[in-house]
Formats: sequence, C-alpha cells, structure tokens
Amino acid sequence: MERHEIETFLTLAEELHFRRTADRLGLAQGRVSQIVKKLERQIGAPLFDRTSRHVALTPIGQRLRDGILPGHRQIQWAIGQARTAARGFAGPIRVGFSAPWSGEAVIAASDLFQARHPDAEVHYREVQLTDPLGPMRAGEVDLQLTELPIHEPDIAVGSVVFSERRALMVPAGHPFAERPSVSLDDLASTTLIPVAGEAVPQYWLDAHYPRRTPSGQPIPHGPGATYWQEALSLVGSGKGVSITCVRAGGYYARPDVVIVPFHDAPPIEYALLWPVSRQTARVQGFAELVAQSVSRRPPER
Repeated sequence: MERHEIETFLTLAEELHFRRTADRLGLAQGRVSQIVKKLERQIGAPLFDRTSRHVALTPIGQRLRDGILPGHRQIQWAIGQARTAARGFAGPIRVGFSAPWSGEAVIAASDLFQARHPDAEVHYREVQLTDPLGPMRAGEVDLQLTELPIHEPDIAVGSVVFSERRALMVPAGHPFAERPSVSLDDLASTTLIPVAGEAVPQYWLDAHYPRRTPSGQPIPHGPGATYWQEALSLVGSGKGVSITCVRAGGYYARPDVVIVPFHDAPPIEYALLWPVSRQTARVQGFAELVAQSVSRRPPER
C-alpha cells in the first residue's frame, strides 16, 4: 500500500462518508472510490459496506484499520519531530506556569529566548493546580514551571529552578496572625483547606497538605479549593487556613488574610516539567534560560 492509499483508507474509515473524505484529502469523490476499489482488489475482499445512505467498515476493514493505524500515527509523529528538528528554534513553544511568581520567571525567560531566537514564538498558559499535568499530557503546553514533587513515568523533571519559603495563610483575626512564625505542629489546632481535584496526584497533596504533623497529631481538613481566589475567600471568611509561600503575600494582599511563615517547614521547590516523548531543542533551550531569568529577580518580599 502506498502512502496516499493508506491515508485515503484511514480517512474514510474515520469519516464513513465519501464526500467528507474527499474534502479532507482535497480529492474528487470519484478518486476516493477508485482508491478504495483498488485496495479491495489487492486485499481480495470488501473493506467497506456501502449503500447510497450508509458506509461502514466490514470486519476485514476493521482488522486492516486496527493493524495499520498505530504505525501510521508513529510515522506521522516521526515526521513531525523531524520537521521540528529542521526548524531548530523557529516556531511556537507553549509554556505553562502555576503561580504568578513562576509566571514571572517564564515571561522573563521568554524575553531572553526571543532575543536569541527571533523566529520563535512563546505562548503562555496558567496551569491550575487542580489538574497540574492535564494540559501537558493533552499536548496543550510543551513545558511548565510548577511545584514539586512530581513523580510520573511520562513526565521529565528538570533541576530545581528556585524555592520559596513555606507559609500559612490565616484569617486576619486568627491567633496565629499576630505571630512572627508558626510550626508544622501548629496545624493540629487548625482546619486545613487543601487543593481539590481528582487529577491531583495523592503524593503531591500529601506533601503540601499533610494529614499529620511531624509529631503524629492529626490535621483536620476542611473544604477543598478549586481556584486560588476560592482558597483566599475561604480563609478570609474563617473557614480554615491554607498553605502557600511567603512571596504570595506580595501578590494577594487582602485585609482579611495574613501570611505567616513557617520556621520549621521545608521550602516549596519549583522545577520545569515536560513530556518525555516531546523533548525538543526548543524545550531544552527555553529551560536553560529560565534559571538565568530567576537569578536576576529580586528576593522574596
């Protein structure tokens, strides 16, 4: 089978309509029929049941489709990778970020990237913590700067780019609001508001919103927040406390919320992630510049 015959067969197997298949391939409808008939002669059996109103794959047609479709997709992917390599750094790169402070690093890196590679295009996207890996797995972003830990077989994790001091977000009238700092064991006397979402890895939730203090005391959990503004509103209204970083206070100043640093918690680490199957020169080049952009920014406020 030649390439145009494979593409015609697979397109018709998807569309199950001769005119739509012809339109997609830029062929005359009669030409599609000729190609299909030729294939059927080569196979020695009908591949489609067709009437004036209905087109369907025969059992043999289904077996042929299932046999060649994975290989065809692999070929298309390889061609795309070769074209990307030929373009070098030209073309678009889509970069995600999970917080304003990581977004600043991404945008600063994009300025350096485009200065070095004028043919490159950088597109940005905020990635919600309720689905931290979904856009990357869906092919909507090429890499992203987000909170660790991430342990997924299909996701590559770069070196830690920067870290932020962990802090507790409390209502303005809470006793902790007057303290210079808090401890992880203090969480036992609070109601902790976590991130909500079935797509969030459990190990990530355990790292950022623990169920027990270091001394083993249980930490009560309250309602989960889907978005950052929702978490702020829940905390501000006294529904509980939540965990963030010290830098957040400079971005989300509210009269009903106070950010109090931890004095015994590990920092929140941020790293670049990208799909193992889609690592390109552009992705690697951009990743190298993110660290440079972070080294130039002011310290946490």
